[in-house]
Amino acid sequence: MKSHFATLIHICYCAFVKGRFGLGSIFVWASGDGGEDDDCNCDGYAASMWTISINSAINNGENAHYDESCSSTLASTFSNGGRNPESGVATTDLYGRCTRSHSGTSAAAPEAAGVFALTLEANPKLTWRDLQHLTVLTSSRNSLFDGRCRELPPLELEGIKRQLVSRQANCSHFEWQTNGVGLEYNHLFGFGVLDAAEMVLMAKVYKTAPPRFHCEAGTIEMPREIPASGEMVLTLRTDACAGSTTEVNFLEHVQAIVSLNSSRRGDTTLYLISPAGTPSMILSRRPKDDDAKDGFTNWPFMTTHTWGENPRGRWRLVVRFQPGKSTPKGHKHRGTLKKFTLMLHGTKEPPYRGIEPLQGHANSKLSVVQSAHKRMANRR
Repeated sequence: MKSHFATLIHICYCAFVKGRFGLGSIFVWASGDGGEDDDCNCDGYAASMWTISINSAINNGENAHYDESCSSTLASTFSNGGRNPESGVATTDLYGRCTRSHSGTSAAAPEAAGVFALTLEANPKLTWRDLQHLTVLTSSRNSLFDGRCRELPPLELEGIKRQLVSRQANCSHFEWQTNGVGLEYNHLFGFGVLDAAEMVLMAKVYKTAPPRFHCEAGTIEMPREIPASGEMVLTLRTDACAGSTTEVNFLEHVQAIVSLNSSRRGDTTLYLISPAGTPSMILSRRPKDDDAKDGFTNWPFMTTHTWGENPRGRWRLVVRFQPGKSTPKGHKHRGTLKKFTLMLHGTKEPPYRGIEPLQGHANSKLSVVQSAHKRMANRR
């Protein structure tokens, strides 16, 4: 697990300042093929705000067996999910050949890049952030579903109106949820599968998003012992830098920057809950990670699930151990959370003001979010 954080920041800074004549280069990243053994928020590139992280689904809408889950995935495309090599994605290959066996999120991400190229062709003035906004607004839930049986205990906390998972007997699945402004999201698929036609059409009428600000909402730095059973809940209240030059009223990305160590890192899970009650699992169980030394040091766990929400109010970080079949028998979990910093990234002004919904799309995601933002403005 590597963040490559300093290198990434330097590359991204140069790319976003100079790329595409100041509009920003577009980085598309595969969410990863680690399946249930990994979490793409532990990939410093997939979890970056500067990239568009893409997962995959198979033709019937089910997640592929290799799909990683995480809260930083923005959207999905279709790829190969079967064991038959001939059921893959057709593309060019080495030595002037073609192949029909390209697969994984490594095939899904290039498909997304093609959609983004069409979108930029329709509107070359789109910034890197505009493309992320368009992805959120035009991706579709369709019939995407989690077909895996998972070990996912529910969150039993006051104020959570939505659960990330549903339980049937001893089986759990990642379900579609609705965030505080009416956007549907899924821990596997992000905001849904890309819709190239819809994205191109909206790109033609899209107006550049207002300036983006970065608000350090608060830090909890007193070391706290993580209980061996149950959960630890840290609460942070924020005004989202109201009245300052970095005020954020409409969220894009949220980061929980965490330092902790534990006797088995792979059994550590983290949840971030927004003031609207939207839960994000920012770190899921990683069965093959038995690290007991390094832990996490200022690791930026990122979520897109609160996109468009008002960040003011109570945020909660939930920390707990989730042992599983790979946990050594008799293992006694120990751990310490050393530091938690909440970073809010978004705009002061409504991002979709003055954009008209596409003709015949009166109930589009754009209309839903615009209505929610009007209600938010009236309450301020």
